[in-house]
Amino acid sequence: MNPFLSGLEALLDPTIALCLVVGVLIGTIVGAAPGITATMAVALAAGFTLTMEPLQGLSVLLAIYVAAQFGDRVPSILVNTPGTPASIATTFDGYPMAKQGRAGIALTSSAIVSAVGTLIGVAILIFLARPISSVALSFGPAEMFALVVFGMTMMVGVSGGRIIKGLAAGAFGLLLGTVGNDPISGAQRFTFGIPELSSGIPFIAAIIGLFGIAEVFNQVVSSRSGELPAPITQLGRWWPNREERRELRKPTLIGSGVGAVVGVIPAAGGDIAGVVAWDQARRASKHPEAFGKGALEGVAAADSSSAATMGGSVTTTLSLGVPGDSVMAVMLGSMVVWGLQPGPGLLTSRPDLVFSLAGIMILATLLALALALVRMRGVVKLLAMPTHYLSVVILLFCMVGTYAVSNSVFDVILMFLFGLVGLAMRRFGFPAGPLVLGLILGPLAESNLRRALLIDGVGTFLTSPIAIALILLSVGAVVAPRIRSLMKGRARELDSVSAG
Repeated sequence: MNPFLSGLEALLDPTIALCLVVGVLIGTIVGAAPGITATMAVALAAGFTLTMEPLQGLSVLLAIYVAAQFGDRVPSILVNTPGTPASIATTFDGYPMAKQGRAGIALTSSAIVSAVGTLIGVAILIFLARPISSVALSFGPAEMFALVVFGMTMMVGVSGGRIIKGLAAGAFGLLLGTVGNDPISGAQRFTFGIPELSSGIPFIAAIIGLFGIAEVFNQVVSSRSGELPAPITQLGRWWPNREERRELRKPTLIGSGVGAVVGVIPAAGGDIAGVVAWDQARRASKHPEAFGKGALEGVAAADSSSAATMGGSVTTTLSLGVPGDSVMAVMLGSMVVWGLQPGPGLLTSRPDLVFSLAGIMILATLLALALALVRMRGVVKLLAMPTHYLSVVILLFCMVGTYAVSNSVFDVILMFLFGLVGLAMRRFGFPAGPLVLGLILGPLAESNLRRALLIDGVGTFLTSPIAIALILLSVGAVVAPRIRSLMKGRARELDSVSAG
């Protein structure tokens, strides 16, 4: 059967519709609750979906991923607190609009442009996933190793200026990835006689601990440091007029274009795309001075861009086997458990999967948009929920979700240990993303490196133009931010000298 028809036919299962509705509701709630990221929600839900059929489980996880992009705009606009990192740029103009009594327009416009951006990102998935995977089929062990290194260094390179700490977190993740059976000889390594570690660190336990338990611990530790500002209650007019709808067009196109490009780059997520698109829209605007002071154009550019990255992120994950962002890193682990190994071979053996996932994302977008437009006032009320009640619920779900994966108390204990690790990383400024990538991609990098060395030694890397190019890009991803920082410091010194 035609892959397009086969992919869409798989969505006719009524359980898929139920999974989509559940995922959209969870994603909207998660996005609207400050401090609870989409990565954390997907990681938590992954523990409950592993007993489902792969497409059913992916429907829940993708729907959460998509809907969180709509819900996270609520606290960004009303409380000046990003619901997820992808909505950081939304606060630049969304909160000033709310203070001007235009919160309703900001929320409605945000939902509309987010839907547009997501649909454009899905188009990237439909048209680019198979061509990219076809090219990647020619990759040998050397090229695959270089690709994995590139994916990891991109995550380190966008670690918010914390290059050394990002490298350290990634190295720790790689070390954890060596636990278990040797990929070549089968000998056990670093298991310390614990049989539960023979297959490696349980991924779900680690990811729930790092993102779920660590968040609960962090809220407990910082509960006395101050409370979130009270949300703005004067929402004003909800629906943008004709002039405001015309004002949305240009920044939405700019933002969607930026997000589509950034989304394909491994590890460059919606937070980066939103800031880049906001700046580009400001440069292209007739009124750049209004940006940062409540410009509707700023909200449109930021939200359409961060939403558009999702399609590119899924494309990169499926076609190359390298997570496009931290959410897709969690999904990649779940897909491996389901027996779906993302990478060039997956789309060759399952060409219908692209269309199934694209259909899921489109349906989730339409459902999330309808919920955002019809029940936005109800979603706003979520901000009044006491955080300590939410923390207890999260803690219980984390424990149940982790235990449900393999019915192992050891996994629950390991989850709490990773929660402590995640709390320490937050407190000392170490990003968790590189650690997760190291844990997931470490075994893949090691096995391909050792195969490449067994085939032709170090020379196999020197004779492959693709491997050389990817390694050079990897070095640039790590070095370039440091060079820019040094150049800015030197420029400031010269300015101070000339001013003196």
